[in-house]
Amino acid sequence: MIVKYTKNFLDKIEDLFASSEYILRYEKGNFKSGYCVLKENKIVIVNKYYTLEGKINALLEIIKELGFSPKDFSDKKLQDLISELQQTELKL
Repeated sequence: MIVKYTKNFLDKIEDLFASSEYILRYEKGNFKSGYCVLKENKIVIVNKYYTLEGKINALLEIIKELGFSPKDFSDKKLQDLISELQQTELKL
């Protein structure tokens, strides 16, 4: 899978978070990596001033860090997306 830097692809990734235990928020802040994961509160905060590409890259990194798995999701489309993202990361 090739990562597409489009609003539609960002929406799909946001859907993953909406279906997970984590709350995704966009806020201003000077996080060193451009995002902050509060694992105990299950909140993910991404710098709202990031470009579309920056937001997508940050969210992909967070998904990898959190270890999302296809079996964590009941929606087949989200399961497929996670599987594709995991395969993409192996190629990097």
